[in-house]
Amino acid sequence: MLFDTVIIGGGPAGLTAGLYTSRARLKTLLIERGLPGGQVMTTELVENYPGFEEGIMGPELSAKMEKQARKFGLEIVQDSVREISLDGKTKKIILEEGRQYEAKSVILCTGAHPRLLGVKGEAELRGKGVSYCATCDGAFFKGQKIAVVGGGNSAVEEALFLTKFAKEVHVIHRRDQLRADRIVQERAFANERIKFIWDSVVEEIRGDEEVTSLLIKNRKTQQESVLDVQGIFIYVGYIPNTEFLSGFITLDEEGYIVTDHNMATSVPGVFAAGDVRANSVKQISVAVGSGTTAAISAAKYIEENFQERLK
Repeated sequence: MLFDTVIIGGGPAGLTAGLYTSRARLKTLLIERGLPGGQVMTTELVENYPGFEEGIMGPELSAKMEKQARKFGLEIVQDSVREISLDGKTKKIILEEGRQYEAKSVILCTGAHPRLLGVKGEAELRGKGVSYCATCDGAFFKGQKIAVVGGGNSAVEEALFLTKFAKEVHVIHRRDQLRADRIVQERAFANERIKFIWDSVVEEIRGDEEVTSLLIKNRKTQQESVLDVQGIFIYVGYIPNTEFLSGFITLDEEGYIVTDHNMATSVPGVFAAGDVRANSVKQISVAVGSGTTAAISAAKYIEENFQERLK
């Protein structure tokens, strides 16, 4: 099972890379442990991706990307990578189900997953009022009071989305101003259902069978207070999905993959694209661009290092 290119991860970066390599007539396999589309699948409305003036639903955009890539011959396997060997001219990938593949080049598009708060009650009440995906769980909180933790685009955009269901959305931010884009901030400040709790952090998530309240601490005054809510949505950053790559390629201090401007990693023939890259802006357009570059670089690498392409 030798491929020209194996892509690990099926978000926008992986699907774009698969489109370009497949269209270049490179035999390409994409491995995705979930549904193709990555985090875009959990985004209700994408307004800042070029070409869709009215915006486009996240799952619809993902489906269009997948369909377009498959049109040119991209093969997709749904499984997780158990083991990887990047030594030698051809790379080896073993999946959890035992299937094994070899590749002349590898493109890593494994993305990142939400960072946990790490407070008491978070693990115990996950799925019982603790969530990291407003699109997935927002409808469960119709008419209730909920909290959103964070101050970036993800947190504020999801807070706006949650006002469709909740009667009150409390945005808890550790600083005194948001980091979200100005247009997103303006919408949030104009929404009567959103209330802000500044300079504060969540110390504990309380509840027995489900979330009932939060213990909040003001970082400036050190004063603690209790906020009664039925749910909490957490958006405090991401952790790269690179656990299986440690020791194989160069990672930065946070675990993100270090690449050059051609998306090449420290291992010849191995490239990276999307949110898993160090210093990458987490936007769909950036992921698509880096996926394009990685695919072109992989094709060039194969042309320079292998005399015969796969038929």
